[in-house]
Amino acid sequence: MMKKVFLSLVFIAAVLSIVVALQPDEFHVVRSTAIKADAAAVFAHVNNLKRWEAWSPWAKLDPDAKSSYAGPIEGTGAAMTWSGNNQIGEGTMTITESRPNELIRFRLDFVRPFASTSIAEFTFKPEGAGTQVVWSMQGKNNFIGKAIGLIIDCDKMVGEQFEKGLLQLGLITEGRVG
Repeated sequence: MMKKVFLSLVFIAAVLSIVVALQPDEFHVVRSTAIKADAAAVFAHVNNLKRWEAWSPWAKLDPDAKSSYAGPIEGTGAAMTWSGNNQIGEGTMTITESRPNELIRFRLDFVRPFASTSIAEFTFKPEGAGTQVVWSMQGKNNFIGKAIGLIIDCDKMVGEQFEKGLLQLGLITEGRVG
């Protein structure tokens, strides 16, 4: 009897491992919004990492998080390290490319809840009297990331935070929030 239970558990573990291994090797999350402000105004709020506290959805998830900054105040080379509760974890965000009013690209190095590296970017495109802002993030899914993806819809979870951040960024940039 114990042998049958053991073999059943091994079979289930093997099937689960195969299902996890067949999940996508990469993830990509994208959200966008139109903001009624010129690209320069929106760009300024993203290019300066100290200004993120006013609109970042993760800053609101842990107001007691510890942040430190390195490098220039803004643009390429600017970096922010954070450590907070389980909702925001710990890591470093570094601007790797900054083209005024067009693009800001970041390298995100997460330490916890689990180690990973992702690339995030904002693009800014003039549209009528405002700016179309696109926030995206992409990276590799390791085995643990693939397994988590079976339980949690990461696109939905991260995407909802992007949507909240873009909304707040718009309100601040448009002068509707102090």
